[in-house]
Amino acid sequence: MSSDTLAVVGIAAGWSIAVGLVGAALAWSLRRRSVRWSAAILGLVAVGGIVAGMVGTARAMFLSDHDFAVVITVCVVSGLVSVGFALWLGERVVGSARGLRDAATQFGEGGQFRAPVGGPREFAEISRELTRTSDRLRDSTERERLLEESRRELVAWVSHDLRTPLAGIRAMSEALEDGIAEDPARYRAQMRIEVDRMVRMVDDLFELSRIHAGTLQLSLETVQLGDLVSEAIAGVDPVARAKQVRVGGSVDAGVLVRADPNALARVVSNLVMNAIRHTPSDGTIEINAHAEASTIELSVTDGCGGIADGDLDRVFDVAWRGSHARTPGADIGAGLGLAIVKGIVEAHRGTVAVSNHAPGCRFVVRIPA
Repeated sequence: MSSDTLAVVGIAAGWSIAVGLVGAALAWSLRRRSVRWSAAILGLVAVGGIVAGMVGTARAMFLSDHDFAVVITVCVVSGLVSVGFALWLGERVVGSARGLRDAATQFGEGGQFRAPVGGPREFAEISRELTRTSDRLRDSTERERLLEESRRELVAWVSHDLRTPLAGIRAMSEALEDGIAEDPARYRAQMRIEVDRMVRMVDDLFELSRIHAGTLQLSLETVQLGDLVSEAIAGVDPVARAKQVRVGGSVDAGVLVRADPNALARVVSNLVMNAIRHTPSDGTIEINAHAEASTIELSVTDGCGGIADGDLDRVFDVAWRGSHARTPGADIGAGLGLAIVKGIVEAHRGTVAVSNHAPGCRFVVRIPA
């Protein structure tokens, strides 16, 4: 490379670097302004570097005055066109940014995020992510609203369910104290029944609070599923007989499950009691259990008449008591049994689901074998 060429390269590089430094300083001073100014500065630096290099090396290139004026004119025109395009591109970026800002503002005020149409790919990716975040937040807000509604219903219903037996116990105790009870033994027996009912309700509330607090402790053992189901059925058999409901089904022999026997027995008894409560007299309840690969499946089918499709997702919510679609006149309880079932099953790393199955519905529990 000749010395003249090296001189031209050095002069062009020096002028271009000087223009770049001036542009960097200008961009730094305008860093808090609109992005359109950054785009304009980028265009000016790109063209200005070329112009500065041309001016600085014009004499070294032995250009005539006419040729030098032509070169400068071409550079100025090209620079103006480049700056115009830079400003146009900057305006597009600014428009996309404003669309994101407006959508985020609406999102922050409690609305749904609506991604602006068009814009650079990076902004489109941000819009999609914000849209997904908006959907998740909306779903979470809806779940929180339903949970809060369930809590209010739970407080109202439990207060009512506790007030009723307490009022009865108070009336019977006053009758016993005043000596006007015609059958004291019957009064004492009824008081014991009401007390047992309140104890069960308090136990359910305590169990549910442990589940929601994550403090439910399981004592895992290897147990025979058939024995566990048989014991649970035996515990609810008097209730089924009193209501004239038949309980049947089949459990595969020799099926072993690693679980907390007391907790799993409560799952079975809660499901069967729920089925008895909603099945009319002379109805049938079927309990089936079998092993599927590495999963144990337990199902309870009742004759409740079915659950409305809109209520299927709420069956395991706290304080949910069913709707008019279920058996009229049923003792619907406090709405805690199925919520406890779900909590215990999930603590065993299992799942529980419900579906309509004529003439009622079917609850299916699946837990690892």
